[in-house]
Amino acid sequence: MLQLSTAARNALLDAIEAAAGASAILKIRTGAVPASPSAADSGTALATVALPADWMAAAAGGTKTKSGTWEDTAADATGTAGHFRIYAADGTTCHIQGTITVTGGGGDMTLDNTSLATGQDFVVNSFTLTAPNA
Repeated sequence: MLQLSTAARNALLDAIEAAAGASAILKIRTGAVPASPSAADSGTALATVALPADWMAAAAGGTKTKSGTWEDTAADATGTAGHFRIYAADGTTCHIQGTITVTGGGGDMTLDNTSLATGQDFVVNSFTLTAPNA
């Protein structure tokens, strides 16, 4: 089994944030996660959130958590959040994607509420990247 040192795991996670760059964009969408980040978007776009310039904390112990407040004060559409995608600042190059649930639901990202309505505000409660064998 391949194993990485803590330093290597942390460097890997920090490189993911660097690849997406400062001021990445989070898009919340309905439905299932596409097959890969390079696949076309699926579902309906419910919200687009400009993330803070430094949107992830420095990796430590093989994990990396969101930094700052990730919040939208007005969802773009009505529907149930099913997945997210994080894009570079260009809004078209997807680097990370995963499932969404409410807090405690086991999703890759958790929201305070997954039933969004047009104009509704919501907060991303948690998002953590974990490196292999961390």
